[in-house]
Amino acid sequence: MDTKMIWANLAVKDLARTAEFYNALGFKQNGEQTTDLVSFSFGNNHFIIHFFTEQQFTNAAKLENTVLHTGTEIIFSLSAESREEVDVWFEKTKAAGAAIYAEKENYQKGYTFGFSDPDGHKFNVLYWPS
Repeated sequence: MDTKMIWANLAVKDLARTAEFYNALGFKQNGEQTTDLVSFSFGNNHFIIHFFTEQQFTNAAKLENTVLHTGTEIIFSLSAESREEVDVWFEKTKAAGAAIYAEKENYQKGYTFGFSDPDGHKFNVLYWPS
């Protein structure tokens, strides 16, 4: 089997708030927002994350949603080109309303921090020199 593409599907409480948050971070919206979905493209590979209303997500998945503010289902990593770029992302995410779950720190040979979006989905921004 040859997988052509992979994307993520996540549940959110408020599509407008989600759209505002990811637009403030400069991610490109993928298609038009509907009453049940807003979607964004991440990175040069155009990794797509679809954000569905909680009800739509639960109906489609036929599973309960995870409680994200006390746990996590996955951490998406966003690469940075330098330590300075990590610092810029840190300020940008705070200004957009992100919760910082891991402060900036040196990690082995890299430099990183972690943030949560308004629904608790986790990301880290990482500079890792080659």
